[in-house]
Amino acid sequence: MDTTFELIEKESITALNFPKEDVLEEKEDILDRKNDLERALALGNLEHLKIKIYFEDDSSKKLVETTIWGVTDNRVILKQGVVIPVNRIHKIV
Repeated sequence: MDTTFELIEKESITALNFPKEDVLEEKEDILDRKNDLERALALGNLEHLKIKIYFEDDSSKKLVETTIWGVTDNRVILKQGVVIPVNRIHKIV
């Protein structure tokens, strides 16, 4: 993925501001993101594997390596109740 993503700690996410707009425009990309999130959730719950989440807040692109604990239609839930809005996620690896 692009090297313009800044690696941050999961605990820093709670201080970020997230706009309402989706970072993805293509319907196919949005569907791929949904499928990737479901796969990442299964890997986190079954294998306790850490996933790289590439996302964007209101100021820059960021990257976090963590385990996904839950996924709703609008949010990705990480450990300690930290959440990232789904519409702000570029890619999950």
